Amino acid sequence: MNFLSHFYFERDNHDPNMIIGVVLPDFVKNAQKDSNLYPLKEKHLFETDLDEKSILIGWGRHVEVDAFFHSSEFFKSNTNALKHIVLPALEDSPVKPFFLAHIGLELLLDHLLTIHGTVNISNFYEQLSQANREALESFLMKSGIADTSVFFKFLDSFISSRYLFSYQKIENISYALNRICMRLWDTPFTEPQLTLLTEKLTVFKASIENDYMSVFRDIELHLSSGNH
Repeated sequence: MNFLSHFYFERDNHDPNMIIGVVLPDFVKNAQKDSNLYPLKEKHLFETDLDEKSILIGWGRHVEVDAFFHSSEFFKSNTNALKHIVLPALEDSPVKPFFLAHIGLELLLDHLLTIHGTVNISNFYEQLSQANREALESFLMKSGIADTSVFFKFLDSFISSRYLFSYQKIENISYALNRICMRLWDTPFTEPQLTLLTEKLTVFKASIENDYMSVFRDIELHLSSGNH
């Protein structure tokens, strides 16, 4: 799941350290894609500081939500459906259909949460800004990042750009997908392909719009049931 989908499960949480923890695995990957951190294997390192402990709890929630989502029938059936819908936009493109469908579904869920006002984007940014930076730096260093400057440069840019507001327009979902694909391929899409991709995403969005909240409800039930 993407940033706003993870925030959905913490939308009533007033602990900014837990909220930054919930998106921290993805933030780390965005800032330094070769970083592989496993703080949950070293829980004792974070037990003595309450803010670091909150970040760790958030990190654990992220891992748990992603694991449930990626094993859900919703994810499997909809990535398969989207993969076939976007194929015409992938003609002569190096992008792998399943990769595009996987990321596309996650970004479309954020888009739907945004246009239906289900999450408050301003509140999300506000919470990120209020997280304890010293605790966050300590958490990252204990997790294995010796130089945190690249991460904090990413974080400051992420917060100041207010980029997630752009998710309100579906054409920006296509451009976000293009940017993600550019990390792996030099020229993933031409402009006509991006236009076609937006058309295909719009068709797919209509097919899940009435039912997309079902996967969020399933995950909420899982999180509240104690089966984790």
